[in-house]
Amino acid sequence: MDVFDLRRSKEDRALSRDDLDRNPFVQFERWFTEACEHVPLEPNGLALSTVDAEGRPTSRTVLLKTFDERGFVFFTNYSSNKATDIEGNPEVCMLFFWRELGRQLKINGRASKISTAETLKYFATRPRGSQIGAWVSEQSSVVSSRSLLEMQYEKMKRKFANNEVPLPSFWGGYRVVPEAIEFWQGRTNRLHDRFLYSHVEDDSWTIERLAP
Repeated sequence: MDVFDLRRSKEDRALSRDDLDRNPFVQFERWFTEACEHVPLEPNGLALSTVDAEGRPTSRTVLLKTFDERGFVFFTNYSSNKATDIEGNPEVCMLFFWRELGRQLKINGRASKISTAETLKYFATRPRGSQIGAWVSEQSSVVSSRSLLEMQYEKMKRKFANNEVPLPSFWGGYRVVPEAIEFWQGRTNRLHDRFLYSHVEDDSWTIERLAP
């Protein structure tokens, strides 16, 4: 397959310094709101990159579940590969790609576990099937067959049949506190607009335009 001809033209949206809010969280909310309006499937999906103990990077897709000026939150099994990586090196990268808008948004920061109370508040909003699923999968471990997973699911389904599904002790959220946030707007002729917010101190951020 020849991939050279896969380039597609797109609407030439512009991003200027005057368009940007001084607060990167406000600017993120603007872009995220637009993504929710234009991206039909999971606009909160992002690639999360971590580094393991041998320095090998790994990326996987997770879903952003909440954000505010404290940071960006996702949930996972605390025994997963990503959790093990974060335990050893909390520096992570989050990358959103909103193809319909020709936009990328990259967040570099440090991840840490959120409180059990915060996790429980979110867990209670999950569909019951997803709550049960959290108990079933030993994420990232080798499983012999799908039928085994389904058997475990049915077992847990019966176990909690007459009760609320409790929060697993091995499942919870991480908050990524950003150190840098880059807003990337695709333009024609590869002359993309890129702006980098870098955290300085307290609530102060610098904003710089980057070459495409």
